[in-house]
Amino acid sequence: MKKIKAKAYAKINLSLDVLGKREDGYHEISTVMQSIDLADILEFETSEIVKVFCSDHRVPEGEDNLIVKVINLLKEKYQIEEGVLVKLDKKIPLAAGLAGGSADAAATIVALDKLWNLNMSKEEKKEIALKVGADVPFCLEGGTKLAKGIGEIFENLKVPSMSLLLVKPDIEISTKEIYDKWDRLNFKSHHATFLVAQAIQEGNIYKIAENIKNDLELVTSRECEVINQIKEELLKKGALGCAMSGSGPTVYGIFDDLERLKRAYEDLKEVYSFVFFSKTIDKGLELYE
Repeated sequence: MKKIKAKAYAKINLSLDVLGKREDGYHEISTVMQSIDLADILEFETSEIVKVFCSDHRVPEGEDNLIVKVINLLKEKYQIEEGVLVKLDKKIPLAAGLAGGSADAAATIVALDKLWNLNMSKEEKKEIALKVGADVPFCLEGGTKLAKGIGEIFENLKVPSMSLLLVKPDIEISTKEIYDKWDRLNFKSHHATFLVAQAIQEGNIYKIAENIKNDLELVTSRECEVINQIKEELLKKGALGCAMSGSGPTVYGIFDDLERLKRAYEDLKEVYSFVFFSKTIDKGLELYE
């Protein structure tokens, strides 16, 4: 029996510009994606069958689960006969705009490459990742990236270390529905990505915080007024700036004062079911025995 463990790190969007819908149904975006130290824990073990056990019963089984999708793609591509048992300890909330499913998929690609001795190239891993979902290529590498296309064309950036407070209200969001509503409502992009990338290159945390924006917030906050409420509370409690991540509903605030951050954490955890003190990190996943 061979076993491998992995940490799959969540991501936030420091900016998200929606630039239009493509013929393949995806949206052209320009975004700064950032890995954070909130992580799912996965354990992989060789087996005769394919089975995913998850600590959260709401996680789907079968092909709707991105881990299973990766396993099946790899088995088919490399003609693997054996199966794998996956234990998933879910720490990243579901449907939260934090790429939890994509992070798990990326960790599965890297873990099975090692477990099954596939010796995949970087390009082969990315090819599988793209078949699974738009955020999966980023989660393979992680760190700080200026991403274009559907999120798969990268330019590396180096962000100064930042302390964050994540707050997720007790609602779940469908990314597809939010993008569909964006198309119907004919919103125009803020085009914040250029300014955020420039601030990162300058290493200026205050300028980063001042410019973070997410176009999809225009849609999600119409549906969920609580998004604006959380932003107001974070700013009152000392956040330098705040924005929604992905299609939401998680909102994060950037802090430069740890005492204020701790007070905000203590206050907000009394109100919201998920409040997490986080830091920016420079990787998307890690394996350990």
